[in-house]
Amino acid sequence: MGSVRVAAAVALLPVMLVQQSVAWGRDGHMMINRLAGAALPSDVPEFLRSKQALDALEYYGPEPDRWKSPLEPELNAAGSPEHYIDLEWADLVGELPRRRYDYVRALEFAQKSHLDLALTPEKVGLQPYVTVEVWERLKSAMRDYRKLKEDHKDTKPSECEIVFLAGWLGHYVADGSQPLHTTIQYNGWTGPNPKGYTTEHRIHALFESTFVSANVKPEEVAPLIAEKPVVLGDVFTDYMAYLRHTNSLVEKTYQLEKAGAFVGAGTSEGKAFAEERLAAGATELRDMIYSAWVKSAELLPSSKYEN
Repeated sequence: MGSVRVAAAVALLPVMLVQQSVAWGRDGHMMINRLAGAALPSDVPEFLRSKQALDALEYYGPEPDRWKSPLEPELNAAGSPEHYIDLEWADLVGELPRRRYDYVRALEFAQKSHLDLALTPEKVGLQPYVTVEVWERLKSAMRDYRKLKEDHKDTKPSECEIVFLAGWLGHYVADGSQPLHTTIQYNGWTGPNPKGYTTEHRIHALFESTFVSANVKPEEVAPLIAEKPVVLGDVFTDYMAYLRHTNSLVEKTYQLEKAGAFVGAGTSEGKAFAEERLAAGATELRDMIYSAWVKSAELLPSSKYEN
């Protein structure tokens, strides 16, 4: 990383606080999950496209936020960093490792060169890691479903597991479409601020919860979802590209807030931006669920322990 970027990062040190905001709020998370399920193609099993499944996916959308409670302090502490990643700090490690604990070790190593920062997983975030891990759980469950179906065995428990995992996955994918979940500027601009963006700790909830709940409807987001599902290639690489595109919209979010785009009924620009971000989350989730289904048909490699 160049010295200019490091200097800029150091100037933003005061933002190194644990993020507490809830991406999209209850309504946005439920919307993204249901729309993604409704957009699944017909070659996905019907049980995952049924009304019952869509109702469950919708319910599970906010599930990881329900786990962020002071009544379950250990769960809250472990799970909170999984809702975000501050890419400005994460990139201090260089190319992000693919695996969670390799990333943790990379942060620890980078810490030696940045003693004035707190480069810990709790502060920097774990968002892409939990997302890919839950996606792999979903793919594994779908592979088991295929085997049960092939053997003419009861698939109902497997179906329930798949719907839950798809709903759980949806929460993190939705978090990843919210620009303020990818940045150190997550709730008020910090550090050098020549353009005069808000420094109040309200933009996060104002945009994703208050404004969305009052102004954005599912039927307005649905037509913006990409029509044709995509089978992702390398899921970690593709998901990181998705996160980085989201991160590229951080300043636009602040520009819109400065123009009053999220106050009350907001502006047409603010509404279009929120709808586009929700649709991006639903599209990515639909494609990840579909990719899990397609890739679950891949055969497991032979084990040396097999008879």
